[in-house]
Amino acid sequence: MIPQQSLMSPVTDFEAMFDLAPVSLWLEDYSGLKQLFDRWRAEGIVDLVDFLRADGARVKECMSQLRVLRVNETTLTLFAASSQDELVANLDRIFRGDMVDSVIHELDQFWRGCPLVENRTVNYALDGRRLDVQLRVRILPGHEDSWDRALVSLDDITRQAQAERQREEGARYARGLFEHSPVSLWVEDFSAVKRLLDALRERDISDFNTFLKVHPEFVMRCMQEIRVIDVNRETLRMFAAPDKKTLLENISRIFRDEMRESFAEQLQDLWAGKTQQHREVCNYSLTGEPVHIHMQFSVLDDHLDDWSMVLVSLMDITARKKAEAYLEYLGKHDVLTQLRNRTFYTEELNRLQRKGPWPVSVMSIDLNGLKQINDEEGHAAGDALLRRAGEVLSKAVDGPAWPARIGGDEFVVLLPATDERGVQAMHERLMSLLELNNQFYAGRSGHTLSFAIGTATCTSGEMIDTALMRADKSMYQDKVKHYVAQGATRRPPAASSS
Repeated sequence: MIPQQSLMSPVTDFEAMFDLAPVSLWLEDYSGLKQLFDRWRAEGIVDLVDFLRADGARVKECMSQLRVLRVNETTLTLFAASSQDELVANLDRIFRGDMVDSVIHELDQFWRGCPLVENRTVNYALDGRRLDVQLRVRILPGHEDSWDRALVSLDDITRQAQAERQREEGARYARGLFEHSPVSLWVEDFSAVKRLLDALRERDISDFNTFLKVHPEFVMRCMQEIRVIDVNRETLRMFAAPDKKTLLENISRIFRDEMRESFAEQLQDLWAGKTQQHREVCNYSLTGEPVHIHMQFSVLDDHLDDWSMVLVSLMDITARKKAEAYLEYLGKHDVLTQLRNRTFYTEELNRLQRKGPWPVSVMSIDLNGLKQINDEEGHAAGDALLRRAGEVLSKAVDGPAWPARIGGDEFVVLLPATDERGVQAMHERLMSLLELNNQFYAGRSGHTLSFAIGTATCTSGEMIDTALMRADKSMYQDKVKHYVAQGATRRPPAASSS
């Protein structure tokens, strides 16, 4: 049976396909553009891009050479035009905005003879809608010499472009939060560390804490396997780094010393499955200054299987640590003399009584003449004398011994692991420095610094309090001798104020 002959000719078929195509199609005449290009080549133009950028009018001249011959129904719908005539009459409303770079890119492809010109650009519908389009232009076969027939297709990719812009905006927003965060942020890759820990489990290592004690080098190996992916601006400021490259090249100067012990604890937490951690640690800036930080560590949820993405935040708590240290200092030091205070003295006395080391010697010291100076010249003069006493005692006594001010003019020196000869040597050293101090201040304050001193020693099994009582008694005897030598007995030996 002979099939019935089609009622449509090939030409009619092409026209139907053109009109009903689901993409925007334009049949255009580019012959004027080719003639313009031929003239410019004859004039010696080689680099079209530079030539067009030098004068914006040349781009407009190129565009004016293009002639729209026909568009399909999809084009009219896409650009909200009722007819081809309306569309062509309003091309300046369709091709507008900052399209110069995009047009130059297209023209350069024609100039270089590309068989298919492609570009991603922006047009506008007649109702004002922005249209993101993927453009393709091909000179039709048989018209390569004249360019008088060119087929242009426009794919509407507005939704895709909007989604991409939203993703890019989200990425820029996230990047901005990262870069401008007021805390130091590090993005790190711990995948190599995880592989090392997994390898230990495969060797049936169960007691990880003991393993680290036997193999302390494993901690350093893990530290070296951490890969820093990115850091933010606050990180550079915190660690005094001029740029990221310098920071990353000097990681070993930042994470050192006590950081190894802290990282060992961090590894133990990771071994136990704690992928979110926080702790206080000490790092160092590139200038060598210690930076006390509160660290928060978190393996991101999407990377729990390999630890390839870890976010670490570091908050600088150096100022807080300094304040805490100062408060702790105030709690155990006398502000006026800078010596230990009675609180520290009591705690240390109890500790020595429990643990030694023995023998323990004590020096009971009282400042002579302080009350008279306070009464006659005021407490400012008396405070100056107390500060001088602190200077002498702090220079005379070295660790593990230490001096303390336990009352107005009362001082004690506790000397662990010191026998009678040791405490006598300390007594002589103290008197020598006292003499030097008086020589230095001679003629400045008009006051002579004078100590009444008593000493005692006790061995293991004895009460240090008993030795202190003996030292106090010896000190009061020394004080009586001082006032007798001065020509007046100022108080009886049992008195408690000078």
